[in-house]
Amino acid sequence: MDVSHILGALNDAQRQAVTAPLAPTLVLAGAGSGKTRVLTHRVEWLVQVEGVSPHGVLAVTFTNKAAGEMRHRIETQLGLPSAPLWIGTFHGICHRLLRLHWREAGLPQGFQILDAEDQQRLVKKIIRGLNLDEARWVPREVTWFINAQKDEGLRPTQLKDQGDPTRRQMISLYEAYEDACRRNGVVDFAELLLRSCEMWRKVPGLADHYRSRFGHVLVDEFQDTNTIQYQWLKTLVGATSIPYVVGDDDQSIYRWRGARVENLRQYQRDFHSVQLFRLEQNYRSTGNILAAANAIITNNTGRIGKKLWTSGARGEAIRLFRAFNERDEAEFVVAMIRDWVARGGNRRDTAILYRSNAQSRVFEEYLLASRIPYRVYGGLRFFERQEIKDALAYLRLVSNRDDDSSFERVVNLPTRGIGARTLEVLRAHSRASAVSMWRACAACTEELGTKAAASLQAFLLLIERLDADTRGLPLHEQVDHVIQASGLVDHYRKEKADKGEARLENLEELVSAARGFEPEDGELSPLMAFLSHAVLESGEGQAEEWEDCVQMMTLHSAKGLEFPVVFLCGLEDGLFPHQRSIVDVQGLEEERRLCYVGATRAMRQLYITYAEQRRMHGVDSYGAPSRFIAEIPPELLEEVRPKIQVSRPAYLPQSRPATPSRSSASAAGGRQRYQDESPGGLKLGQRVRHQKFGDGVVLNVEGHGANARVQVNFERQGSKWLMMGYANLEVV
Repeated sequence: MDVSHILGALNDAQRQAVTAPLAPTLVLAGAGSGKTRVLTHRVEWLVQVEGVSPHGVLAVTFTNKAAGEMRHRIETQLGLPSAPLWIGTFHGICHRLLRLHWREAGLPQGFQILDAEDQQRLVKKIIRGLNLDEARWVPREVTWFINAQKDEGLRPTQLKDQGDPTRRQMISLYEAYEDACRRNGVVDFAELLLRSCEMWRKVPGLADHYRSRFGHVLVDEFQDTNTIQYQWLKTLVGATSIPYVVGDDDQSIYRWRGARVENLRQYQRDFHSVQLFRLEQNYRSTGNILAAANAIITNNTGRIGKKLWTSGARGEAIRLFRAFNERDEAEFVVAMIRDWVARGGNRRDTAILYRSNAQSRVFEEYLLASRIPYRVYGGLRFFERQEIKDALAYLRLVSNRDDDSSFERVVNLPTRGIGARTLEVLRAHSRASAVSMWRACAACTEELGTKAAASLQAFLLLIERLDADTRGLPLHEQVDHVIQASGLVDHYRKEKADKGEARLENLEELVSAARGFEPEDGELSPLMAFLSHAVLESGEGQAEEWEDCVQMMTLHSAKGLEFPVVFLCGLEDGLFPHQRSIVDVQGLEEERRLCYVGATRAMRQLYITYAEQRRMHGVDSYGAPSRFIAEIPPELLEEVRPKIQVSRPAYLPQSRPATPSRSSASAAGGRQRYQDESPGGLKLGQRVRHQKFGDGVVLNVEGHGANARVQVNFERQGSKWLMMGYANLEVV
């Protein structure tokens, strides 16, 4: 059989991974090594060469975007529709399973999915219902506790309080939350996995059925799996199916949300004779960037081990900038971006990466001052916007009257005279009778005032009318009718012009989304499928189309992205690596993996910056350069600060030979802004005192003699330019 169409575009390592024997497999795929290509070609190999039915393959990814990309590639390569194929996220596939087996799972047929905000609202309602102090039992923390237990595969009955009264109360809240979910016919994201895993274990023959159906199970981004996801995979595969997992232990950066890099090692222990393939050829970054990334990550212990390489050029040295403070750092980064654009580069090709969201403010300030458009990656996504969630709540209530979260969200939106007291009465009846708030309405009419009861009855009739009027209509017409007839359009039209107009445009876009929606599962009504799709989409970050602008994001948000020019900022011990991780071996290794991820986002040029002094949360700190900088071989680094005399990088031990700096004034945008010495008898970075403005740090000096100006960043007054002849600055 001619397999050149499958293997022709692959390198040797990719080819070996794609054609691996039919046995448990681990593909250790480095950053930028083409892992998605390997996964899709593996599916094609299984179908066209090994004779596996496309319906006998199940593929799991971590994002809907990745699942969509895999579907598209398989459609193109195999020439068959991907809709019947089981390709999706863990949550998406578990949702599909539970819809098919709702009876076996112990769920109502029309169960709904709680998104994060609705889950939080339900937890808050439970805390109030138990008359607990929200300041003591913070809803966000209770929600985190519940989700963390589910991610570990634990129900309340499996938890021990260990003699701790706080933990005992948390377990009680978890029990009350489960009761409320059962009563309302809703599940949260974590429940999708836990419930389907329990279903396979409890229902005789069901797991065997899926093992015989899915002989091959492929999992992407395996390093990001948590405990319940790994258990789910083991249960599905059993002793008969063949797992094929792709991951990178050097890019496991989500321990804080339950990801276990240890699952890669555990996989090798749990499955017999796992064959290992390494994808080490990188198609993204230059040789110098990869050499630096390899040098950093080598300091982590317990790695399975690999070394990225490229057949491309060595490229530019990694440019290291030592700033006096965070403003000096931001000014330098903006100057480099201006220089990049002046040389014909696009702003969208530059990315500013940082460890903490708090670091973004100063960069934003300097970008605004320079009139450089930027985007802070990770803002609200479409399905998370207020007006969209309001419309979806109406649609969910039309679909399921027992959805308390949706009921509470829109019962008084637009305002219809249903206040807090009315809702409290409804909640009390709901708890006492163990029914939903919708059903409780009929029982408490007498207890409410005439006006409140009439308003409540009008709302109930509105939902019933929306249901009746939309039955049989195409999905987009159902959505459009509910948005219009519910009063949401008129409500948002009254808002301030720009804001109201934007909300109305978003509601119009929701109708467009419904028009273009194609359900994957024919067993659900189009509306039910669309509502499930909306919740699943809102659970992850989806990229949007933006103008040509600088990209700003945390290092966690940067995973999976790539940019020609990357600024890795704030590399100081205590900031990156983060203070809470320095004394924890596992935490420090995760911080190092985060640095590795940040470095490997860069394609052509990587800048690393750190500040001698940084004001964070209103407090000045004087941090040492990050230990990650010292882990980079000095021959890979070039200081970009112009010097009066060539000197070694400030962070290097004196025993190391100095690396001559090849930088020049042009590297800093043609300005002598970053010299160590400045005219006027002052040194940049020197602390000075002004009679009126107090203590500050010298940032810049321009001119000579009586006309010289000095820029000082004062602790209480901010940055100011002063005439040298009149400032009367005292060196501290």
